[in-house]
Amino acid sequence: MAQDDVPQENRPQDAVPSQAATGDELALRRRVSDLEREEVADVLREAAGEGRLSYGELEERLETLYGSKTYGDLVELTADLPNGPRAPGVPSVSPQYSGAMVETGPVINVFMSETKRMGNWLVPQRQEVNAVLGDVTLDYTEANIPYDDIQVDVKSILADVKIRVPANAIVLLDSNPILGSVSEQEAGLKAVPDPNAQPTAPKRFHIRGTAILGEIKIKRGPRLSKRLGLT
Repeated sequence: MAQDDVPQENRPQDAVPSQAATGDELALRRRVSDLEREEVADVLREAAGEGRLSYGELEERLETLYGSKTYGDLVELTADLPNGPRAPGVPSVSPQYSGAMVETGPVINVFMSETKRMGNWLVPQRQEVNAVLGDVTLDYTEANIPYDDIQVDVKSILADVKIRVPANAIVLLDSNPILGSVSEQEAGLKAVPDPNAQPTAPKRFHIRGTAILGEIKIKRGPRLSKRLGLT
């Protein structure tokens, strides 16, 4: 009997055509951990705080997120957002303002959640922050700051807002605490000097802070791990 006449199920295993999954496909099928789900949850909350998602969309995506099983599920949830996980071979979306200088950034609205701007992000000249029962961190120490003067208007209601500026920054603080606290703190430990760093002119930060039963802290210099040279 010819090979072609043998029924499919009776053929030798190596004669059955098959396609091995590619590395990209295997990456998308990989099971995700609780920690990875929480990292994506932070991305979704941050997007809602920026106005990219409505709170209804946020709740819907969070519900889907906590039921997700694979890396591909996470990619699908954040495909239209910056900072989320990407499919293999797909470049990340440029965070914040798509690489263009922007005078006024999107208002950061935080309600019972947390938002952070850290690392190499593009700073707008004017930034408004409204935080209610949440936490906000604006870290300018590693950011791309194209302006000499930066204006930050913060309203904290039962919230904790931390603003970290470069060590040589000039801070002009206009505070209005109402049963709250607005304070500027000096770095307790100097950073490990970078021999390759070029000296830069100090930036001027005009910060107007209103704290109602909340707290606004302005800190100088990089985070502790950076100062110790750990990262």
